[in-house]
Amino acid sequence: MSEPAIPKEIILTGLILLKKKNSNDNDLEDVELFVTRYKPERLDALCKTTKFTRKEIRLMYQGFKQECPTGVVTEDTFKDIFAQFFPQGDSTQYAHYVFKSFKQAHGGTINFEQFLNILSVLSRGSVVDKLQWIFGLYDINGDGYITKQEMLNIVSAIYDMLGHYTDPAVTEHSAREHVEKIFHQIDSNKDGVVTMDEFMEWCQKDELRTKSLFMLDTIL
Repeated sequence: MSEPAIPKEIILTGLILLKKKNSNDNDLEDVELFVTRYKPERLDALCKTTKFTRKEIRLMYQGFKQECPTGVVTEDTFKDIFAQFFPQGDSTQYAHYVFKSFKQAHGGTINFEQFLNILSVLSRGSVVDKLQWIFGLYDINGDGYITKQEMLNIVSAIYDMLGHYTDPAVTEHSAREHVEKIFHQIDSNKDGVVTMDEFMEWCQKDELRTKSLFMLDTIL
């Protein structure tokens, strides 16, 4: 029985708005199309702190600026972006959790460097890097533990976002059944919470299980 995913591409697809344009070898300042309140670091500095090439960063910056001409993303804008990619369901709550997981975000906004750094981890980081990010997404209150309710909140948000485009079809009980099925497997010492170590150990016991964390057809 396949179930909706703990996502990778959900996050990436909702964020990467690469409007392919002609580009040259100029720095980021040369693709500025707006007078903004915020300007990112120079291109060379961003190449050093991420796993992207100069060309990739220029293209992402163009898409970012086109959608966010002020140079920063608010939570409302973030939700609007997700809604465009998942019109079949309600992505509002999931977008809220993803936005919240950008722990660098201050004052309710995300700037281009923060966006790029997280994207670098999710798309080109190690398995451990990605699993740590996913754990942080599920650890909603940031206390270092995942409770069953926190897992239920995230899984419910994923089901809401995917809407009817799941196989088998989602029912009102699907999210709870999903969580009941796996939570106690991960909580190895049965203390009612999942630690980072428990999460990492469970995810990496099986290569197929680890891969499934980053696809929409997870076997969880």
